[in-house]
Amino acid sequence: MNTEVLVLNQDYQPLSICSVQRSVKLVFTDKAELLHDNPDRVLRTVNEEYSYPSVIRLRRYIRIPYSRIALSRRNIMKRDGQLCQYCGVKGDLTLDHVMPRSRGGKDTWENLVTACNTCNVKKGNRTPDEANMPLRIKPYRPIHITFFQNLINGVQENWKPYLYM
Repeated sequence: MNTEVLVLNQDYQPLSICSVQRSVKLVFTDKAELLHDNPDRVLRTVNEEYSYPSVIRLRRYIRIPYSRIALSRRNIMKRDGQLCQYCGVKGDLTLDHVMPRSRGGKDTWENLVTACNTCNVKKGNRTPDEANMPLRIKPYRPIHITFFQNLINGVQENWKPYLYM
């Protein structure tokens, strides 16, 4: 029972991911309904068999105040998929300012990308255009859904319609 379950708000918006144990408690206490189960697995008791949850939806709407995703090294690495945004290499990454700080570049989602040490040194104190090093993807401010889509363990097939994939 170490798999994860996608939890949706009453309006079908993704809220979080929880354990199978937590999802079963929510379903049995009638706080959530089972939308998708895992057909390959079942939960067994002495007398009964129950569906193994994959996606559940809360019966009551949970109001979550709009919160921006914090600008941090870890979140930028997550947004960029742990890849150098100049050459595509994975591993030994640093953060690079698209517009260098010495030339007025700020610490913003739109100005920070991951870069390997080689590309970071090669680019130096120039913009990507000046260094003739185009970015693979234009940097952007991620939304809450983006982080569900980039889960480390991957996304189950049942989850994709709810994560806009």
